[in-house]
Amino acid sequence: MAEGEKLIPINIEDEMKSAYIDYSMSVIVSRALPDVRDGLKPVHRRVLYGMHELGVRSNTAHKKSARIVGEVLGKYHPHGDTSVYDTMVRMAQEWSLRYMLVDGQGNFGSIDGDSPAAMRYTEARMRKISEDMLADIDKETVDHRLNFDDTLEEPTVLPTRIPGLLINGASGIAVGMATNMPPHNLSEVVDGIIAYIDNSDIDIDELMQHIKAPDFPTGGIIYGYDGVKEAFHTGRGRIVMRGKANIEEVKGRECIIVNEIPYQVNKADMIKKTADLVNDKKLEGIASIRDESDRKGMRIVYVLKRDAIPNIVLNKLYKYTALQSSFSVNNIALVNGRPELLNLKDLIHHFVDHRHNVVVRRTTYELRKAEERAHILEGLIIASDNIDEVIALIRASSNADEARTKLVERFKLSEIQAKAIVEMRLRQLTGLEQDKLRSEYDEIIATIEDLKDILDKKERRMQIIKDELNVVKEKYGDERRSTIEYAGGDLSIEDMIPNEKVVITISHAGYIKRTSLNEYKTQHRGGVGQKASTTRNEDFLEHLFVGTNHQYMLFFTQKGKCFWMRVYEIPEGSKTSKGRAIQNLINIEQDDKVMAFICTQDLKDEDYINSHYVIMATKKGQVKKTSLEQYSRPRTNGINAITIKDGDELLEAKLTTGNSQVMLALKSGKAIRFEEAKTRPMGRNASGVRGITLANNKDEVVGMIAVDDMDSNILVVSENGYGKRSSLDDYRITNRGGKGVKTISITEKTGNLVSVKNVTDDDDLMIINKSGIAIRMEVSDLRVMGRATQGVKLINLKGNDSIAAVAKVMKDDDDDSVIDAELDVTETDKDGTAIDTNETEN
Repeated sequence: MAEGEKLIPINIEDEMKSAYIDYSMSVIVSRALPDVRDGLKPVHRRVLYGMHELGVRSNTAHKKSARIVGEVLGKYHPHGDTSVYDTMVRMAQEWSLRYMLVDGQGNFGSIDGDSPAAMRYTEARMRKISEDMLADIDKETVDHRLNFDDTLEEPTVLPTRIPGLLINGASGIAVGMATNMPPHNLSEVVDGIIAYIDNSDIDIDELMQHIKAPDFPTGGIIYGYDGVKEAFHTGRGRIVMRGKANIEEVKGRECIIVNEIPYQVNKADMIKKTADLVNDKKLEGIASIRDESDRKGMRIVYVLKRDAIPNIVLNKLYKYTALQSSFSVNNIALVNGRPELLNLKDLIHHFVDHRHNVVVRRTTYELRKAEERAHILEGLIIASDNIDEVIALIRASSNADEARTKLVERFKLSEIQAKAIVEMRLRQLTGLEQDKLRSEYDEIIATIEDLKDILDKKERRMQIIKDELNVVKEKYGDERRSTIEYAGGDLSIEDMIPNEKVVITISHAGYIKRTSLNEYKTQHRGGVGQKASTTRNEDFLEHLFVGTNHQYMLFFTQKGKCFWMRVYEIPEGSKTSKGRAIQNLINIEQDDKVMAFICTQDLKDEDYINSHYVIMATKKGQVKKTSLEQYSRPRTNGINAITIKDGDELLEAKLTTGNSQVMLALKSGKAIRFEEAKTRPMGRNASGVRGITLANNKDEVVGMIAVDDMDSNILVVSENGYGKRSSLDDYRITNRGGKGVKTISITEKTGNLVSVKNVTDDDDLMIINKSGIAIRMEVSDLRVMGRATQGVKLINLKGNDSIAAVAKVMKDDDDDSVIDAELDVTETDKDGTAIDTNETEN
């Protein structure tokens, strides 16, 4: 160790703490956060002041950006040149700043995220609005401090006439805090500030009548007003922004055209990510995407597939892409060098305070200058009144100092006045010039009186602030770009999907799809039917259900597991498409198969789930009742619904209210009817109790119905297309577990029983063959017969074809038999199929 040196041991923890605190304070105060008064961070302020000092104003020629960056770097901002250039570039981008502060010439980047040209190629100058931020800076309106090497002075804040923080916002990440402030419309802001000046007790809701919401440079839609309200009231809030889109037909194809995108969204990135979603089949309905933007404006074209519904695709774009994004407001700015969270009124208050301070300092400066000039004019007037004596006195002096001394003694003048007289030009001796001196003096005296009056009266100072703001509004005010959708709110997926009636079909091989009920027409009894589905080899449609998009679905598998899904989550397909494999939608085991399906209302409604039950039946005749509440907490891997014994499998599950009557029908043509109350509610893992006794080992249950409407009829269908309708009263109520009574006369001609349904004249039937042919008919076409008859032929089968599934749908009043999904609201019946009600909506 060198002589005279000594080591001072310091605790490393303390040193780290103090060093980090110093660093963080430096970042907070002199880098990352804007000043509440002019809305600028030090780097922005230095760029503008550097341009001002260089004389690069809005009415001068553009100068090379490198020249400006060099000026700022060398004099005020000792950091990397990219930090200065990037700042200047952003101040010249119309998509970054609501009111640009720099007028750039050359390539200043693009909204697609393209880099600007190097600073040696681009040129820049100030915009007019920036000059108003620097107006009066030479009138001692703001404090100056020494620059980094103590050779020059720079302003600590600009004496801005523009409410910079409100109109352009700010964003920055400091240490332990960040700021994110949205831009606003200048005309609205000026109106709000004037309203505040007129009444300083104005509340934020009243201010919001003037400043309605942020106004982003890229336009777009502010979707929902709650976030705006919260941000204005508290300084924090989440504002949802959407791109502006409309639906047009281009060359015979429907297209979604986007003309404006949310603030701070990179257009190219948004398009690429949307294309990726389309390619990954996560976003359906879009055929292709084109970016047709040019210098006239933005135009992104989403070309839709022919069967796509434009509004649904648009809503999905909002949901899954950056076409809807949010702006998290966090109004933190420096107030007297300290970071503070500010609401709308605070921001206006601090700006008005700053302007008031500037007006006071400017007036004080102008008063001092006016008084100094008046003092000189008084001396000049004395001299002109005694001009001969003054000339003689000066001529008699040997030098200027002697002349000044003599003038001071003779006319009782000050040194300053004497100096002005000595330096007076001969032309000021003319009569005209002497009159000018007197009129200038009178004007100066009036000005002094006026300036003193301003300093005495706060109302006058406030009026000056208002007048200057009105001039600013006249010069730079413009129309709002972002429109406000007050009714908007958090987008739930239900908003995207119309709650229309749909047919859900599941094929034997486990392919599922939903199709609008409108695609199916009614035919009369004995018709041939129309092509319903394209199935794979040996595959056929096995299940068909009718529900609405917003309902919840429970899948019950033959192994007794239950899976949970929303109807709209099932992929949509046309009547002829084969659908998607259920294995791809729910985590079903490879050797398991969906057997039953229930549509329910809202599973979060406690009254609903506690007043409903799921009743299940197995092929071997077991029945089990469980409260719906037990199925209201879904898991992705499914939950146990019933414990299935060896050699058995789950066949049916129905939704009931606990007061239904249950009917089970056997393949052998027998049926049993008993009160649901005979089966007590059990837990999910129970295996149930005996519901019907089978005739033999080959016999099995083919269907279960839960009847609420005692006037309804029982419809049975056999595999060879025979069916009949019988009165419910033909089946006497017995105890569960019996052998049942004959429900249809089974012969070789009719084939075994395949389906049992409860129906009324208001129902339509949909019958699907194993070959994929579907027929829809009216139940009212079928007369009521005795329960022991073999029935009538419902559908003409070709070759070895047989019936795969039977379902009932709501009868239609329209002649062309197309359900109007807008008018009819569908609610599930107790057995899980759809009934019609115009009072209940999901």
